[in-house]
Amino acid sequence: MDAIVIFEDARWVNFKPLTWTRPVCLLRTGIFHLWEKVVRACKRVGVQDFEVHIHTRNFLAPALRRCLKGEGVFVNELERLEGKSIFFVNGRLLVTPELAQQAGLIEKGIAYTKGDELVAVYLGEVAAATVLPALQKGEPLTNSDLQALLEAATTKVEVPEAIVLRYPWQLIDYNAELISAEFSLATEGRESEGKLEQGAIVYGGDSSRVYLGKGTVVHPTVVLDVTNGPIYIGDNTIVYPPTRIEGPTYIGEGTWIVGGKIREGSNIGDVCRVGGEVEESIIHGYSNKYHDGFLGHAYVGEWVNLGALTTNSDLKDTYGSVRIEIEGEGKIDAGTKVGCFIGDQVKTSIGALIYTGKRIGIFSHIHGVATDDVPSFTIWAKSIGAQGDAVELLLESAIEIHKRVLARRKIEATPEEVELLKRLFELTREERQKAGVRQGRPSI
Repeated sequence: MDAIVIFEDARWVNFKPLTWTRPVCLLRTGIFHLWEKVVRACKRVGVQDFEVHIHTRNFLAPALRRCLKGEGVFVNELERLEGKSIFFVNGRLLVTPELAQQAGLIEKGIAYTKGDELVAVYLGEVAAATVLPALQKGEPLTNSDLQALLEAATTKVEVPEAIVLRYPWQLIDYNAELISAEFSLATEGRESEGKLEQGAIVYGGDSSRVYLGKGTVVHPTVVLDVTNGPIYIGDNTIVYPPTRIEGPTYIGEGTWIVGGKIREGSNIGDVCRVGGEVEESIIHGYSNKYHDGFLGHAYVGEWVNLGALTTNSDLKDTYGSVRIEIEGEGKIDAGTKVGCFIGDQVKTSIGALIYTGKRIGIFSHIHGVATDDVPSFTIWAKSIGAQGDAVELLLESAIEIHKRVLARRKIEATPEEVELLKRLFELTREERQKAGVRQGRPSI
């Protein structure tokens, strides 16, 4: 195997607004990103000598290359693939520990499928060369592109146990189970190095079910409840009292937990500030939920700030199924426990409320109650008095806010990020037009 190419297909739109700013394979569930699960599975079965490539929309590539440079991952760099055998993997594939055990059985010339979904295909140099032109378009692979991948293989093998994600709420559905399953993989060969101060309690099991990274401190009176699953806390994180954390939970590096209830299935990224109540939710890095309020069965992107008492609903009053509109598919039944899906750089004001199953577009600002999906780059205030409305956030304002937010973490916005922001503003214009978002100054 010379290269792994984790590709994006047309169903990236199902995961909007989360995928406006990243390919599907950079979404998280459990301890690792989807792409990391693929790479780790191959390495665990002894396959070491390969490059990792992500193929996605061209407009995302410059910013992603800078972001993933330290990971040794190549983005849309097709010249590096010439003359290589390539293992193509669907970016929506969820590699579970059970599926990972089968990675050693991968053979050249075989296409792996599940029903009508292409899971992966391993092609030798000659066959791979015939399908590389499909990647040169710099767009997600179409059905005809996927068919070409299938036809380039000599054999098809059905993999009924494979999970190919189709909707964003599935990331939350699998999250708690995967944190438990991946805990041993994430801690293999490592000793807990952090400090559990006197008066902090590990409840419901022994300390082996808690991993504290180097430089991490858990303050007195904090309760770590491992009755139903392990708790992983990365390097240089601080857990302040009064906090109760229930496993299975994952917390990244450089994060502050500033009090409250971090309930089972919580998945919190690097350099976050989190308090209040969080349950069965995934939060990407550099996002804040510092104050009281409830976040449940939700997926939150990067650089999000949830104002004091911001709360989302994850259960309808009727206890019925939540139906979510998916582009090109109509309303899809998402189950009964479904929160919200918040894109990158969203800001909510104090006391903001988000109804069940709603999607909040990137770079939007929420005031009052969000009873509908909110388009990207929108100042949403429809519920506030007679003057409430939805107004387009000026591009210049979005850029300036982006720079200010990053500066608070002593990070400078890169030219690639600014160019991506400008492109996203244009690409999401149709969202705002369809929702009747007006241009002008907000009335609040």
